[in-house]
Amino acid sequence: MDFDYYKTLYQTALLDDVMPFWLTHSRDATGGYFTSLLSDGRVYDTDKFIWLQARQVYIFALMYNQVEALEEWLNFALHGADFLLQHGRDSSGRWYFSVDRNGNPLVQPYNIFSDCFACLAFGQLFKATGDQTHAQIARETFSIIELHKENPKGKYEKRLASSRPLKDFALPMILCNLCLENTHLFGAALVDRYITRCISEVMSEFYDPVTGYTHEYVLADGDFSDSFEGRLLNPGHAIEAMWFVMDLGVHLGDRHLVDAATSRTLSILNQGWDQKYGGIFYFLDSAGHPPVQLEWDQKLWWVHLEALVALSKGYLLTENRDCLHWFDVVHTYTWSNFPDPVHGEWWGYLNRRGEVLLPLKGGKWKGCFHVPRALLQCWKTLETLSRKSI
Repeated sequence: MDFDYYKTLYQTALLDDVMPFWLTHSRDATGGYFTSLLSDGRVYDTDKFIWLQARQVYIFALMYNQVEALEEWLNFALHGADFLLQHGRDSSGRWYFSVDRNGNPLVQPYNIFSDCFACLAFGQLFKATGDQTHAQIARETFSIIELHKENPKGKYEKRLASSRPLKDFALPMILCNLCLENTHLFGAALVDRYITRCISEVMSEFYDPVTGYTHEYVLADGDFSDSFEGRLLNPGHAIEAMWFVMDLGVHLGDRHLVDAATSRTLSILNQGWDQKYGGIFYFLDSAGHPPVQLEWDQKLWWVHLEALVALSKGYLLTENRDCLHWFDVVHTYTWSNFPDPVHGEWWGYLNRRGEVLLPLKGGKWKGCFHVPRALLQCWKTLETLSRKSI
């Protein structure tokens, strides 16, 4: 495998296509970013989703910190951060889900995922600026996450926990990455305490060793729930979590953990790959029943990008050649279907056959995050592999 070729491909796509697209089209002169962009970058809605605003701050700060200290990138990150500081939180410090163009609140802070990405953003921004205000915001937000982590949606939770108390895979997955990224703020002791628990949940509680499935929901005691939620599989979430765990394994010096996460990535791909049309299914039912999600067979950008990150890291860390095989398979499908050769950036949503379903580059759920983060992760991993192969 020509690692240098692939390294250059991912690097060029990031620096010459994706980052310029968001720099050109997403800046709102009144503050913050437009994220609802058509295929050519035109704005089709001006509402602002706080988690997407925070994700974009994170990406531009990350690029400044890890690629090149370009003032353009830092200023763009600060542009979004200033909007968040002025309009992003309620009186208790919780981060809204959405606001209008001018920052007037539209949707309450109904879970803690806006908080998670705000914490990630300001932690990364502090690395770039050294501004203690940014550090303080990240710490305050993490305190809120700690306070609400056992009941993330609070009064907005629709399910009656007394009848079927379910735990969600998404939160421990995110905390795996969030804590490691903010070690410089939280300290090694707190981070290690959190990641030990998160690893246990991600690798044990949500995993069924008999079937090999990683479930999206389990009962509060970790047992399987034979219900729509309990049978739900989200291959993209599970794969994304595996490269988070690989990073944690490196951090902890735990080779066994890295091997387990790599092996599980390959297993999830075997379970989630569409043998008829190619690509990774969005949702599946572990018993093979019809999923309740009508979009179950769509092919989404972030799912495939996270798989490429996990596979490249898996090969770098373990030299398991199955990772190379799957990287080639997923890379071919991804690069044949998601990048837009006309206007740049990537499509987000394909139907099962791989045809573009929505002609947008950003909206309520897709923004400036998964594409640039994955391109950066793959570029750096492939660069290391290229050096090793010389």
